[in-house]
This record gives sequence, C-alpha cells and structure tokens, in this order.
Amino acid sequence: MQFKQFYLGCLAHASYYLGSQNEAAIIDPQRDIEQYLDEAKANNQQIKYIIETHSHADFVSGHLELAKKTGAEIVYGARANTAFPTHKVKDGDTLVVGKINLKFLETPGHTPEGITILAEDTEAKDAPVKMFTGDTLFIGDVGRPDLVGSKGFTAEEMGGMLYDSLREKILPLSDETEVYPAHGAGSLCGKSLSKETWSTLGEQRKNNYALKEMTKEEFIKIVAADQPEAPAYFAQSAAQNLSGSVSLEDLPKPQPLSTEAIENFDGIVLDVRTGAEFGAAHIPNAINIGLGGQFATWAGTLISIGTPIAVVADTDEQINEAVMRLARVGIETVKGFILMKDFAGDAKIIEQISVEQAKEATADVEKTQFVDVRNVAEYASGHAVNTVNLPLNTLSREIDRLDPEKPTYVLCAGGYRSSLGTSILENANFQKIYNVTGGTKAWTDANLETEVSAGATCGNS
Repeated sequence: MQFKQFYLGCLAHASYYLGSQNEAAIIDPQRDIEQYLDEAKANNQQIKYIIETHSHADFVSGHLELAKKTGAEIVYGARANTAFPTHKVKDGDTLVVGKINLKFLETPGHTPEGITILAEDTEAKDAPVKMFTGDTLFIGDVGRPDLVGSKGFTAEEMGGMLYDSLREKILPLSDETEVYPAHGAGSLCGKSLSKETWSTLGEQRKNNYALKEMTKEEFIKIVAADQPEAPAYFAQSAAQNLSGSVSLEDLPKPQPLSTEAIENFDGIVLDVRTGAEFGAAHIPNAINIGLGGQFATWAGTLISIGTPIAVVADTDEQINEAVMRLARVGIETVKGFILMKDFAGDAKIIEQISVEQAKEATADVEKTQFVDVRNVAEYASGHAVNTVNLPLNTLSREIDRLDPEKPTYVLCAGGYRSSLGTSILENANFQKIYNVTGGTKAWTDANLETEVSAGATCGNS
C-alpha cells in the first residue's frame, strides 16, 4: 500500500492518498489538487475514487476539479445531497483500490452524512487497519455537533447520533486500528484537538475524554458545551462543497491597482505581510492577516463571503499565495492588488512595543486600556494583569466596550492575532494603538505578573 498524509497547517486539515497496484484513492482533498496528481504520477497510479467523509464546512474541496482531471468517481455518504454525480455509499459497502479493501461505516454526528472509512491492505494481513474518521473522531476530541442547524437538526440531536456512531461503529474495533482524522489542533471543527495528526484507537480509548464511559445524556452535555463560535463562512463552504466549485484556474485574476485606486477601494484592503512589516508602514485602514499564521481561517472568520478584496503584499508570490489560500475557504472576490513598494501615498504605522514597555504603560488602568484578543479558554488559563478579554472573532462586535480616545495596547499569544486586532481598532478610528510583540508567551517568559480567571480549569485551545 502506498499511503501519504498531506497536512495543511493553515487550516489544520489532513487529506490522504491511498494507492495499490495501478490505482489510488484520495480522501478529503483540499481545493488545490496538484499534489495529489503529482503523487499519482510518481507512483504510476490512476486516481479511481475521491472520497469525502462529509460535507466540510471549514474549507472548500477540490473534488470536482480533481474528478474532471482524472475521471475518478466522487464518493459521499448516502445521506449527502450533492448537486453533481456522486457514488453514494451506505453502512457496510466496500470499494476496492488495487489490493486495498475500503469498507464504509455511516457515522453521523458531526454531520448527518458523515462516513468513516476502514482501509485494509489484503497483501499485508498483519498490518493494522487504517481508519479515516473525517470529523467524527479526532485525536483527543470528537467533531462538534452544532454546525448543521440549518439542516434541521439541533446540537443535542446530532450529539446523540455522534454518541451512537462512536460506540456502535468505532469503539468495537481493535486497539491496533490506526486513526487518521481530517483535522488537528487549530481547527474550529472541535474544541480541544491534539497537535498529533494520527493515533491508534487504543490510545484514544485511554486519552480521549469523549470516549470515556458515560451516558448519552452526559456525552451530549459535554460535547455541546464550550464550543467556539463558528465562523459565518462555514455554512457557505458546506453548501459549496455539495453544489460544486469552479477550478482555481478558472477564477478571475486580480488586477494591479494604483495608489489612488487602493486608497479609494470599495471593499477590504487586506495586508498579508507580517505584523512587524504592517506596523512599520501600511496603507491606511488596511486589515492585517499575515500569511505566516492561520491566514485562511481568520480571513474566513472576519471577511464576509462576497466582499470585494484588494491584497497588499511585498511580492507577486505572496499575492498568488493569498489568492489561492482565500479560495480554499470560498473567498473568490479578490479584485486587485498592490505591492507595498509601489504605494506612493501616506502610510500609517502601528508601534510595536515589548512586554516590559506594555507592563509599565498599562499600570495606570484609568488612562490606558490593555486588550487580550485570545479566546476565552486561553485567557481564563492565565493572562497579563490589567487586561480585558475581547476575543478577536468578536472584537468588532464588542468594540464599544473600549474608549477610542485612550491609548490601547493589544496582546495575544505570540503577536499574530494582536496585529490583526490593531488593524481592526485602526479601522474603528482608535487614536493610539500599540501591538505588544511576543504576546503572552513573552510576558510569562519575562516573569511578569499574570492571573487566572476565577474558576478556570481549562487549558489553551
């Protein structure tokens, strides 16, 4: 068996290649598909099946383009309502790829149509079965049950389905079964995913809170609680995956913009450079989402689908990367771009300061405000003194809690999200804004005073 995991850190997304003899299957492909074509070519194999474990909400899949280029069948669970030809599989169905038997289990709970795939290499009888769980079972967590309300199911109903799927379909399998999920730490499809990208079912039995002995009612309460807010783009991405997407190469190409055009752009000016580069000089009222972090997730969270976008970067390569990564989450409206060196207008700055400077400056809470934009669980587990927690995904909605006339210092875990936060505050006409470099990690490394929220028992997420 040829086997490869493709892990896309930007979206914490794992896709898979399975090959045997002259055939191959792709599981949960990302939107840009060249790597799968390259892998098949390297193995001298033809892609026979493109299998989706469910209708993904956090990214747009490249299944249609991959099928068009390879002639492969697209495979979904029997309950998937697709608008294109699909090979529907139900509980117990099998497909064959060379000497690999693929057995399908219907495992609803994260979505109604969710499936789990058991891959057995018939040429290696002693090899453990590889189990591809999609968003049903993660390493250290399970899929959240609250993302399909528009389909007529409550989180409680989906949680009940998930409980049954795990206990009736997955837990009866052997401890040696290898577990390969669709996501790792950083994904919003769960709340406490591990950084590990695979495990065994035996290890998950021991360490995954959701697989412990409990009643269905207890399980539903636990998995539905404390879930992060789902970005607005999730519902649209899920729908797009069922209706189908155009090929990346067929999307309109963004056009170069002049200084005057970028200054008068009717939409969002998106600066994809680092926080330090953005802080040193940027186009007024640009939003900074750097390519170095979870760019696509934050773009999908903060930019409404359909909004015209102009990208600011240092190189043409960064422009192309930004366009592609935006398309991965269904944002296909990049109208133009400009390289920062070509901008001839008056640039703005966001001062970058150290944690020691921030500690001194924010000692007087009457004259300053110190904002921590990490999520609630991160903040609760430990934060700098004198800070107020306004999570980045809700900052724009809660901005009235802040005084735009006061000097405002912004902090996150390491500096990436805080730079984005400063750009949001600049757009809201805050007068003096500072990005605290190094974030909470630098704060604690400097042994500066921290505190824990009352009753906090959770760790970072």
